[in-house]
Amino acid sequence: MNKYGVVATKAVYLIMNEEQTEPLTAWNTAASDVFGEGTWAQRKGCPKNAFLGLCEEGLVRGIPKGNYTYRSESLNKAYALEAVELLKVSPLLANDRNGLWKEVMKGVKKSHNSQMDVVLALWNNNLIVLE
Repeated sequence: MNKYGVVATKAVYLIMNEEQTEPLTAWNTAASDVFGEGTWAQRKGCPKNAFLGLCEEGLVRGIPKGNYTYRSESLNKAYALEAVELLKVSPLLANDRNGLWKEVMKGVKKSHNSQMDVVLALWNNNLIVLE
């Protein structure tokens, strides 16, 4: 699991353990712990917005559905949601980050920006709600 996956899972556990109550605050706390306060990696938006998008839809265990993203962040949310749907149909993609990204992008050539690391960390740690 890469560092953004660690941040995502740590953020969930911060909420589950009631150390934080909001997904954004939990993400920022976890990212500061992993990357250091104020660093570029701590502020990186794509993985954070993928995480918040999943939370917003009620797909992250222990986090209620709510409004956690801004309209401008909808692409990363959409990527994460599509990845979850693909994993439900093809769970073997959980072992192939690049293959999952390729499926999400449907042939569009674009580099992922750690969104799949977030999705896969949550998926592989049974933190995605499948119902």
